[in-house]
Amino acid sequence: MRQKITEPLQIIGERANEFNIEVKVSGGGLTGQADASRTAIAKGIVEFLKDDKIEELFRQYDRTLLVNDIRRKMPKKPSGRGARAKRQKSYR
Repeated sequence: MRQKITEPLQIIGERANEFNIEVKVSGGGLTGQADASRTAIAKGIVEFLKDDKIEELFRQYDRTLLVNDIRRKMPKKPSGRGARAKRQKSYR
């Protein structure tokens, strides 16, 4: 997870020495927090430097550096074990 969080810093190379970064996340699991931290760091770097080349570099490497994954778990529905699973009907 630590490697995933530091990806934006590794991509920009020596320019990463210009920053002091502190990220605070809450909620979710370890992977979700790592993804959120990674996105926050990348967005912060792009906003701070205002460099289109770095933004394009991040987009080419991995689009999720700048855009979060919005997929969420569907809620459980009635008459089933989960969001999609339903009880099977038996005719015999």
